[in-house]
Amino acid sequence: MKTDRQYSPAPASGPELDEDEDVQLALVPAELQDARLDAAAAQGFPDYSRMRLKTWIEQGRLSVNGRVCTKPRQPVMAGDRLDLRPEASVESALKPQDLPLDVVYADAHLLVLNKPAGFTVHPGAGAPDGTVQNALLHHYPQTAGVPRAGLIHRLDKDTTGLMVVALDEAAHTGLTAAMARREIRREYDALVNGSLVVGGTIDAPLGRHPRDRIKRAVVFGGRPAVTHYKVSERFAWHTLLRVRLETGRTHQIRVHLAHIKHPVAGDPVYGGETFRARGASAELRAAVAGMGRQALHAASLGFEHPVTGEVLSFEAPRPADFEALLTLLRRESAL
Repeated sequence: MKTDRQYSPAPASGPELDEDEDVQLALVPAELQDARLDAAAAQGFPDYSRMRLKTWIEQGRLSVNGRVCTKPRQPVMAGDRLDLRPEASVESALKPQDLPLDVVYADAHLLVLNKPAGFTVHPGAGAPDGTVQNALLHHYPQTAGVPRAGLIHRLDKDTTGLMVVALDEAAHTGLTAAMARREIRREYDALVNGSLVVGGTIDAPLGRHPRDRIKRAVVFGGRPAVTHYKVSERFAWHTLLRVRLETGRTHQIRVHLAHIKHPVAGDPVYGGETFRARGASAELRAAVAGMGRQALHAASLGFEHPVTGEVLSFEAPRPADFEALLTLLRRESAL
């Protein structure tokens, strides 16, 4: 069975770490009519063991004709298209670095971090080191044997707040499967420009921006993306939202809120023009600009422990610059 490496839309309910993972394609040949899915995948993707493929199937990393299948025993038909998103392993060249981590919770299997602004999650273009992943390899050396040093999901460099990290394969398998089933609750505080009266849901597919390869956009044929939001507090020129992710695409909250004309305050990429609301003081305009980043914070995280079954829930207070901006908004709104 011939394979072909390409980029194509990934299944709606797959793991949420990285929109830009390579997708590998294979077609089921006639001789494998009615074979098990894991057997067909083993022949179609010979670079990986059948056990690894079985795990990826259970995690929602393989789709059949565009639909996710998490049952390795499911029979396939000749001509079925298999799309596999293999999970990248931690690169051996990645250096452990003694960087501080704000650990909210830790046990033998997993930990929860509160990430500050300005801290990139994993190496990439422009950030070869100095990342959360480098820090994990130093403080928790066992993560060297876990894909992506145990990172289950990520936050943008300048988004603050909670992240869960697996410390062993059992936790990683369980957490990535929970993410695929959308069972990990993630809620964010987002300060947006403009006035919103009620909450709502944004259901709009996301993909690469048609003209700017660095940005994401709502595009026809993009990956399904769903964001729920409700109003927490209203100000004269802004609204504080509590946002819940159903999916977790790259820049999802920032793109979706900009799409409904209420971009995250201070967002240098999707925020549009500099904040210049009539009646706002120079101090407030300077405060919004002075954050130098989007006012977005991963405030709440909840999930079932993948090993013990215990239900865990965490809250992280908003960082000082975010709180200072809210204090100023409350004061000016009361004038």
